Amino acid sequence: MAVSYLKKAEKSSATGEDDTRATVAKMLAEIEVGGEQVCVDYAAKLDGYHGNILVTSDDIDQATSRLSQQVKDDIRFAHERVDKFAKRQREALQDFEVELSPGLWAGQRQIPVQTAGCYIPGGRYSHVASAIMSVATAKAAGVKHVVACSPPKPGTGVNDAILYTANYCGADTILALGGVQGIAAMAFGLFSGRSADVLAGPGNRFVAEAKRMLFGRVGIDMFAGPTEIAVIADHTADPRIVASDLVGQAEHGPDSPVWLISLDEDVARKTIELVPGLIESMPEPSRSAARSAWADYAEVILCDTREEAVEVSDKYAAEHLEIHCDDLDWWVENLNNYGSLFVGEETTVTYGDKCSGTNHILPTKGASRYTGGLSVGKFIKTVTTQRMTREANREVGAAAARISRLEGMEGHARSGDDRLSKYFPTETFDLSH
Repeated sequence: MAVSYLKKAEKSSATGEDDTRATVAKMLAEIEVGGEQVCVDYAAKLDGYHGNILVTSDDIDQATSRLSQQVKDDIRFAHERVDKFAKRQREALQDFEVELSPGLWAGQRQIPVQTAGCYIPGGRYSHVASAIMSVATAKAAGVKHVVACSPPKPGTGVNDAILYTANYCGADTILALGGVQGIAAMAFGLFSGRSADVLAGPGNRFVAEAKRMLFGRVGIDMFAGPTEIAVIADHTADPRIVASDLVGQAEHGPDSPVWLISLDEDVARKTIELVPGLIESMPEPSRSAARSAWADYAEVILCDTREEAVEVSDKYAAEHLEIHCDDLDWWVENLNNYGSLFVGEETTVTYGDKCSGTNHILPTKGASRYTGGLSVGKFIKTVTTQRMTREANREVGAAAARISRLEGMEGHARSGDDRLSKYFPTETFDLSH
C-alpha cells in the first residue's frame, strides 16, 4: 500500500488526558459532596461570575430584546431544519409487536427519558447552533424536561443569543454554569431539582471528561474530544476550498485535528501552501487556535488509489468527512467510518455545524467506528415487552426449564416448572436437559 505523509502531526487527541482526568475527578467529588455552593464557588473562581445561577424568564426577555430581528430570524431558520430532521428521525423509530409463535407476542416501545441535560459551549465562542442541536433534538424525541447550561461571562451572564436559542428550542430550565460544574449540576440535579437521565452536547476536554466519568450513573450522547475534520481530495478538488474548510475547523481550538487525504500531490502541496495565509488572515482568537491546530495536529496523507484512501479514512474515523472527488456515489458506497459525511464541494462542515439540518454533535477520537452522532435515539429507550397465553407455556415453559437446567440455573427452571404444573396439572413434561 503506497501511503505517504507530506505532513505528520506532532500530537494526538490523547495528549494531556492524564492531567485532565485528575482535575475533573477532584471537581466532581467536591461538587457531589458540597452541592450547589461548590458550583457557585467554581463559577466565581473559573468564570469570574457572581450572578444568579438559575436563569429567570426576565433574563430571557431582556436577552431577547437586545437581539436584532436578523439574528432571531437566522436562529429560527436553523431550528426549523434541525427540528424537521430530528422529527423525521423520531418517526423512523417504531413501536411494534409480533407473534413469534402461537400465543407468544413480543414487542418494543420507544420511551423518551424524563430529563435531559444539554451543555451549550460559550467559552472561546458562543455556540448558538449547539443549543439548537441538543435542546431541539431532545424535545423532538419527546423529553419532558430539558435542563440546559452554558458558561456565563463576568458581569453579564450567559450570552444573549444562547439564552434566546435555548428558550426558543424548548429548554425548561437554563443554568448559568459552564465546565465541569455545569455538567455536575445537571447530573446531580442541582438548582433544578431534576437529575438528568442523559447528558448531551459538545464541550472542551474538561466537559468531555466529566461526561465520561459520569457515564453509567447517567447516559451520555458520546465521549467527544476536540472536533476533527478529514477531507478526501482528488485531482478535481479546488485547493483553495479544501484549505478554507480545513482552517474553518482548526479554529475550534488548538487541539483540533485536521487531516487531508489526497490522491493528487499537486492538490495536497497547494493546500499546504495556502493554509498558513488563510490562518493569518483571521482575527483572534481564531488565528491562534487554528495556528496551533495546524502546527501540532494536522496531517496530509498521499494515497495512490481511492481504495487506499478509503482504508486510511476508515482508520482515522473522522468526526466530519468531506469528499472533494470525482464519482461521488462510489465514495458514499465505500466509506464506512465517519460521524457525518459531506458529499461534494457544494456542501461543507460549516453548513452542518450551523443550519443545514443534520446534527453537529458527533463522535470523535475514532468513535465513529461504532456509533453515530446525536439523534433523537440518544434520548429514547428502546424497551421490550412480552405477553403469552397459557397454551403457549406448554412449549416455551418446557424449553426454558430444560435450557435453565443445562446452564445449572435451577431457580430459573422452576419458574417454568411451576407454570406448567399450574396450567397443565394432568400432563407430564420432559424437563431435564
